[in-house]
Amino acid sequence: MSRFAIISDIHANLEALDAVLFDIQAMNCNSIACLGDVVGYNASPVECLEKIRSLGCQIVKGNHDEAASSEENPEKMNPVAYNALMWTRSQLNEEQKIWLRKLLLRRNVPPFTIVHATLDQPALWHYIVNQYDADSNFNSQLTPICFHGHTHIPKVFIYEGGKTTEYSAGDFSPEQGKKYFINVGSVGQPRDNDWRASYCIYDTDFNAIYFRRVEYDIATAQQKILEAGLPPILAERLGKGI
Repeated sequence: MSRFAIISDIHANLEALDAVLFDIQAMNCNSIACLGDVVGYNASPVECLEKIRSLGCQIVKGNHDEAASSEENPEKMNPVAYNALMWTRSQLNEEQKIWLRKLLLRRNVPPFTIVHATLDQPALWHYIVNQYDADSNFNSQLTPICFHGHTHIPKVFIYEGGKTTEYSAGDFSPEQGKKYFINVGSVGQPRDNDWRASYCIYDTDFNAIYFRRVEYDIATAQQKILEAGLPPILAERLGKGI
């Protein structure tokens, strides 16, 4: 049996990650792939990083993973993200930063591909928000299915006959002759007005993709943010799913 759990954008939210990992086990998944942004925004970067490392799963680098492990000054970040980033850097040790730096930007995980942002220019961290953004990605997609994150909004883009169509997230069975670029949403900071953690399951035996939403101890995650001295808006947005 091949039943893959695809997780992304954990963003140092340990409570959400633990709840998702529990759900993954309950759903009898036997492999996990992580689409990056293990750290950033929330208050448990070390714990989340070490838990992901302990899984030994396939993983690609996210933009926050890159920024947190870099020594460059991220001048273009908004003040909230900047403050969270600098705090995150202060929490990670050098060995953990080196591990983040060495992560690949994209990976083949047969029978699919994983990337944080886009396949065509993964290091530029472009956001895919509509079918027009997704068009150029399909030119670089060599497998029928690619999973990505970055926007924190679960969504499905389907390419067929030279045309890309956008769909809301929902369970489905991939069809031959089509390409799928699937956003699995975010474990640690959903932005689709649903506070519950989001991830995907790909069951290759049954040729089915399932979107999962998982409740978690959001109050504890919010309290940790405030106790760490991170911007309060980061706690507030968790409750709203924005």
